[in-house]
Amino acid sequence: MAVAGTLNSADFGVVQASTQPKPQTQVCAATITPNGRFTFLSGQVQLANIVPPTPGAYCEVVLCFTHGAPGAMLTNGATYPIKVAYQPITERPILMCYDPVSNYWWPAAVV
Repeated sequence: MAVAGTLNSADFGVVQASTQPKPQTQVCAATITPNGRFTFLSGQVQLANIVPPTPGAYCEVVLCFTHGAPGAMLTNGATYPIKVAYQPITERPILMCYDPVSNYWWPAAVV
């Protein structure tokens, strides 16, 4: 039996339509809440938590840091923490995968 997604599940899907939210730029903070699958982050604040679009469900977001010297992703978050510390590379998108079982965000490998 197929399970229907939440109302915003299409906003975070890989295949999108012109009616879906466009990527937005947010000022990086200790905790962010992406509005769609792809989000630009400005500023140097270190990121520690990412609020998933649907807490309790697997999801993915892509983050692109635009500052010339972005802050590192930290592992000391309390709400929806990042599992592995990572130093973002300016203007290089990074895929983040949320595992609801462990309650951690996992950065994809960058090679």
